[in-house]
Parts: sequence; structure tokens; C-alpha cells
Amino acid sequence: MRPARRISVLLALGLTAGIAFASPTLAGPSGDDYYQDALGKTGPELKAALHKIISTGTKLTYEQVWDGIRATDEDPANKANVVLLYSGRSQAKTANGGGVDDWNREHVWAKSHGDFGTAVGPGTDLHHLRAEDASVNSTRGNKDFDAGGSPVEEAPGSLTDDDSFEPRDAVKGDVARMILYMGVRYDGTDGFPDLEPNDAVGNGSKPNIGRISVLLSWHTQDPPDATEQRRNQVIHDQFQHNRNPFIDHPEWAASIYG
Repeated sequence: MRPARRISVLLALGLTAGIAFASPTLAGPSGDDYYQDALGKTGPELKAALHKIISTGTKLTYEQVWDGIRATDEDPANKANVVLLYSGRSQAKTANGGGVDDWNREHVWAKSHGDFGTAVGPGTDLHHLRAEDASVNSTRGNKDFDAGGSPVEEAPGSLTDDDSFEPRDAVKGDVARMILYMGVRYDGTDGFPDLEPNDAVGNGSKPNIGRISVLLSWHTQDPPDATEQRRNQVIHDQFQHNRNPFIDHPEWAASIYG
């Protein structure tokens, strides 16, 4: 599909659902060439095609993730800093570690959901690893995503309760698309757990995370912006050489998970 045609279809889908999606970034130097084998497919066939496309590329070690995040989460207003996902705070790239006010590596798909830890692959995939304040990371823990709760100290706009976490409005869609990516990338066929979003909370060590209904609503409420598109491009160009298809094609979320 030509890029202009794709954008017009995307806008039509958004208008039908009352959604104002931003125009997606082109996927690499040749537009839709990256997704050629997925175009025209829907549902399980689309998911299978995307899995095959995004499963090729480079895998990082957990140590290499530090430098990856310094590049992907860089503050455009201060290149010496990264922007923390839930907190929204700009912090020095060098202020990383385990200290209470350091930033560390947040697994948006909690690594205990599927028990993959920091294994090369799902445990080191930059598409869901983000910079976050160490204490906020601890507060989120391995909770599923859902709406509601009490305010999170050091993360204005975020809420949490006993079994769920709600990120601030500006990154709700980002979180949703990271979860959707993980559900397509890791399907149990390459030695990693079969990760699947579901509509539950309290998933524990099962290879599931929820709530998918809430995540899909966040995906439509907070469409991809320039910062998220830049991050996708940096991962593709400099590190893993694969992409998050739900940033490039937001309409595919409903086809696969709707």
C-alpha cells in the first residue's frame, strides 16, 4: 500500500471510531517495504506475519540496555538527560543505578509475567524497557495495568492500587503499544514464553498481562506522537533493527486484539 493511501485509510478508521490518530512515521527508508509481507492481512494471519517480520534483528545483553535507553529515552530539550516514563522527570543519563533517586531499567511487560527475567530476548528488548525512577519502578513492581488507585509519589498523574498501575495520561498509549508489541514478538516459538495480554489483573507469573480492554482504550486515547516515533526509529536504526508495528500502524491493534 502506498504511504498516502495508508494514511488516508488510517484516518478513515480513526474517524469511524471517533479517534484522531496522528499520521504514522514511514517504516524505514522505503516506507511500507518493511511490512510488505503483512499488508492486506488481518487477525491471526496479520499477527503471524508481523511476528515473523519483527523477530529478525539484533538482541542486546542486559548490560547493553543501559546505553540503549540513554539513546532511546533521551530528552530532546537536554541531550545529557533521559525522560523517565511514569515520572516524566528529566534526569542525567549518568544518574542510573539502584539508589532511591537513580533511574533504572523498567520492564513495562513485567519480567515475572512469563518468568523470563533479564534473559537476552524478552528481558532485554528495548521496545519495552524504559528509564524510570528506582522507587517508582519498585512501586509499579509486577502489577498489571488498569485504571484507578491512589497517586504515586514521584510520578505525577500516575495511580496505583494493590494489583494494578495506571500511568500518566501522556504515556498511556506508549505503555499500551509496548504491551501489544510484546504479545506479537514473543509467541512461544523461539524458546521464549508465549506472551499474551488478557483482560485480567493479578496475573502473577503467568505469561499474561492486563487489562487488554483498558490498554486498547489508552492506545486510542493517546496515539503515537513524534517522541514515540523517534524512539521506534532509534531502536530500528541503532540497536535491534526491528520496529514496533503498532507505532507505525496504530490501526493494526484493533485487527489483532480488538
